[in-house]
Amino acid sequence: MFNHNEKSIPTLTPESKVLSILKQPVLSVVNDHLIAYPVPSNLNYFWGFGSLAGLSLVIQIATGVFLACHYTPDVNLAFSSVEHIMRDVQGGFLLRYAHANGASMFFIVTFAHMLRSLYYGSYQAPREAVWVIGIVILFLMIATAFMGYSLPFGQQSLWGISVITSLFSVVPFVGNELVMWLWGGFSVNNATLNRFFSLHYLLPFLIAAASVVHIAALHHKGSNNPLGINASSDKINFYPYLVYKDRVGLLIFLIVFSGLVMFAPNMLAHPDNNIPANSLVTPLSIVPEWYFLIVYCILRSIPNKTGGVLAIALVFVALLLLPFIATSPLRSSNFRPLHRKAFYLFVSACCILSWAGSKPVEQPYIFIGQAATVYFFIYFFVLVPALGRLEYDLLSRNVTNR
Repeated sequence: MFNHNEKSIPTLTPESKVLSILKQPVLSVVNDHLIAYPVPSNLNYFWGFGSLAGLSLVIQIATGVFLACHYTPDVNLAFSSVEHIMRDVQGGFLLRYAHANGASMFFIVTFAHMLRSLYYGSYQAPREAVWVIGIVILFLMIATAFMGYSLPFGQQSLWGISVITSLFSVVPFVGNELVMWLWGGFSVNNATLNRFFSLHYLLPFLIAAASVVHIAALHHKGSNNPLGINASSDKINFYPYLVYKDRVGLLIFLIVFSGLVMFAPNMLAHPDNNIPANSLVTPLSIVPEWYFLIVYCILRSIPNKTGGVLAIALVFVALLLLPFIATSPLRSSNFRPLHRKAFYLFVSACCILSWAGSKPVEQPYIFIGQAATVYFFIYFFVLVPALGRLEYDLLSRNVTNR
């Protein structure tokens, strides 16, 4: 017989079962940040570069770990170990080319991610912390890429290490000692390569940790949107809407990345780095990887060595200060015609710096690089604060006249 004193067990529907599972501690984090995370409904495809940067980081860590299993950080064996990976390790050429071209793809999507933030004003309040953490990630990426570029120990690797590390000699009083400390001796040697290999292996995990903080800061304040206005009342779940939109960018990313790895693996690399390092032979031109060319052109545009190093430091200072010197109450450049023109000129200046940085250190490339460098800094320190006030004044006058 049925006992009325016993409590009946409620039946769970499939939907309630799913909800109860998602409330578990670990899965609730995934649900809150990757599934049910509310995002503005008008986000366009440019907002997918952030997730592509995360995918690039995963590719770099995964391929780097496997490459480290076969690499030998020794000045006499490093180049041979890379050739061993390419020729003798099964699938080694795919690992090496995926890692090398993956770095280029990482910088491509990161630069696009930054330019999107500049255009739509995503660096402005209340997302200052998101932007600052992103610049820290960019600095770690540059350091990691530089150390990784040195590991094959070809001609460009050796002379790239020598040139870049020698820049620390401009530090007052301890510059020369600092350079020797970086080298681990009086010249680039085994200690240098071992240190760079260790740091190159460690820094990607620091980038991953900083990326988690970057995402947490973003989710704390919420995403910006193309209109640059508060969209708290018009939001949708990240999954499935934004995930399906991000798949378009993912498909394009995989097509370009696969094309580079399979059909043009050395297109973005310097041919001199396929020559074993020789300290007795100076290359005709020492050219860094393409993603370093902007800062490299700025460095060589300043005749004085100390001034060039200070100019590089000023690049990161400008990026870090950007949220605090911006004055426009409007975020999106869609509603800022003057800033939109200045932004396109800024993008053009960056392209010119990359092009001039790949050319010999002679006229007219020196002058072109100097002109682009001047505009680069004018954009951050003059146009961004000045145009914000000017456009606001013009807008106020139009509203008053109406």
